[in-house]
Amino acid sequence: MRILHIVAPAAFGGLERVVQLLVTGQAGSGHEVHVACVSPDLEGVAPFVAPLTAAGIHTHPIIVGGRAYARERAAIRELCRLAPDVVHTHGYRPDVLDASVPRHQDIPIVTTAHGFTGGPWRNRLYEYLQRRAFRRFDAVVAVARPLGERLARSGVPRSRLHVVPNAWRRSAPAYERAAARQALGLPAEGFVVGWVGRLSGEKGADVLIDSLPHLKAVPLTVSMIGGGPDRHLLHARAAQLSVADQIRWHDAVPAAERLYTAFDVFVLSSRTEGTPVVLFEAMAAGVPIVTTAVGGVPDVVSRDEAALVPSEDSRALADGIRDVYTHTAAAARRARAARMRLERDYSVGPWLERYTNIYQLVARRRVVATPAVA
Repeated sequence: MRILHIVAPAAFGGLERVVQLLVTGQAGSGHEVHVACVSPDLEGVAPFVAPLTAAGIHTHPIIVGGRAYARERAAIRELCRLAPDVVHTHGYRPDVLDASVPRHQDIPIVTTAHGFTGGPWRNRLYEYLQRRAFRRFDAVVAVARPLGERLARSGVPRSRLHVVPNAWRRSAPAYERAAARQALGLPAEGFVVGWVGRLSGEKGADVLIDSLPHLKAVPLTVSMIGGGPDRHLLHARAAQLSVADQIRWHDAVPAAERLYTAFDVFVLSSRTEGTPVVLFEAMAAGVPIVTTAVGGVPDVVSRDEAALVPSEDSRALADGIRDVYTHTAAAARRARAARMRLERDYSVGPWLERYTNIYQLVARRRVVATPAVA
């Protein structure tokens, strides 16, 4: 098939990792894959595009300002001259702004709903518009079962809704423990709590910080990898709670999956999730996991593979971390079980096949729905 993906990528992130894995896998399976990358500048798309061009995938940067909507849609219209069998959008901007272009040319359109973050009113408005736009897609893929149910309640027809959890494949070899700690500037010895994500409200970094006063008896260091709008607020919160000296702050790190071997426990403290890539990375590294039971997380790991705690509960999060510190053998058994489940249930081949089946389904529907020309 000839497939056109449209994405407005950040430098790093779960959505970006999923799209990279999807398009490189599709190209490797023999499809002709094109990726339109919407960005205000070339530098912004460079980290996302680099592995795609290295894999021989056709990339099409669309460099437009924040509100250059007419030029953006014109560029998408020009790409539709490639006559793709399907157009696949990812993220708010392509879903709301760009998807109508191929739809008006009778090209089937598919989107992947990677999750919703909530937050300020403006962001919630954008997500409302995105959910309304989903009703007009030929297929909507939700990356987690609870997300699929939410989309069905918002009006997406169940006949067009598909739940396809993300898959995972290692993109870079892991560092040895000592090298990973050195790369992060962490002490060679001692108990390290790892956290990886965007420093914004939905990811719950503040919940981890709030858990630290409950862990005074545990000699730990927290390694927080990621950047985002809440960084200064989180620094202030750590200082207010007198735990700032326990935290090592790191910006977003390319191929951060290499560094999980530095951690004695990985913490996912999110308030909302789809199927988080960082959870897969921790499972692959064989690191014990303490995670909030939100979104698609309980479908990925059970209590046999991770410590699951309620969202927004800093004391329960602290108890989970303390349990890993105290009962290392049991934590190690869960980590081994998690790695085995990742390898068994989240391999790339079946995942790619499910997407191909969805594309073929919407293409057949469009042929049947299009009246023959006499």
